[in-house]
Amino acid sequence: MIVKGTNLKKYFPIRKGIFLQTAGHVKALECVDFELNENETLGIVGESGCGKTTLGRVITRIYTPTGGTLEYITPEKKLLHLEKAVDKHQLKRFRRDFQMVFQDPFSSLDPRMTIGDILREPLDVHKIYPNQRERDEYIEYLLERVGLYPEYTARYPHEFSGGQRQRISIARALALKPRAIVCDEPTSALDVSVQSQIVNLLQELKEQEQMAYFFISHDLDLIHHVSDRIMVMYLGSVMEAGRADEVFHHTSHPYTRVLMKSIPHWDPKQRKLDKIHLEGEPPSPINPPKGCPFNTRCPEVMERCKKEMPQLQPITDNHSVACWLFDD
Repeated sequence: MIVKGTNLKKYFPIRKGIFLQTAGHVKALECVDFELNENETLGIVGESGCGKTTLGRVITRIYTPTGGTLEYITPEKKLLHLEKAVDKHQLKRFRRDFQMVFQDPFSSLDPRMTIGDILREPLDVHKIYPNQRERDEYIEYLLERVGLYPEYTARYPHEFSGGQRQRISIARALALKPRAIVCDEPTSALDVSVQSQIVNLLQELKEQEQMAYFFISHDLDLIHHVSDRIMVMYLGSVMEAGRADEVFHHTSHPYTRVLMKSIPHWDPKQRKLDKIHLEGEPPSPINPPKGCPFNTRCPEVMERCKKEMPQLQPITDNHSVACWLFDD
């Protein structure tokens, strides 16, 4: 295991008035448990606003969690607790080992910096390759690894296409030779023709560099394709989790079944006609419903669902679900 989260919470305060007094909280994450193992891809899927990106930023400590524990095991088998303020040297080491590829390649690169400067910055911060010649050679090597020409170091981000910018973002994440990368919907802002190239590149790099991925997406087919394990999230909570094939082919939670039914099929004869239609909109994370967060839209809701929050419980060795339908 590399990193583990237990009962993770993240609340964002709502400020109002002249004195910016707290008038409530946006409950983006609520009691999320996860763990990531060596050389594994953990897929996180759910509709927009379910807390996927917030979880990714809590994992990388861009956001400090409001509650719960976040534990990191270093390559030397030392345990670091990262859920609150920690020694700055420990946090710097963790951020070297955990990098992030952001969703939007247009806004994740500084337009005032050349590509060479963008890739050089993390090396300077972490004092890697102090020799300028070795550093420049390494930057050119990184560009070649992601399918770009070494001559691009003198160019600026606006001179590249979306797919090329995302390759530059991946090269920046690879620069520090991390143990894991959080990929926050790395293909959603790209053309369909480019998406498969980026996914294939990420999988190739994972095999070659022996890295782990947190792969965040709302695309179930993509998540199934790239992931070893899958977590399905709704309104900041985990509804279902397990091995990718188990979750995909033995879907258990009503919400996951809804997501599965929404997958379009290229063949009109194979398109599912028995789609489940949900009524209403997802509840507000400012005032989430009592009990199961999905109870206001669930087609199989029971009275217990409106009163008690179900916890993830195993239904097989490789599959867990948070639903009272499976309470034995």
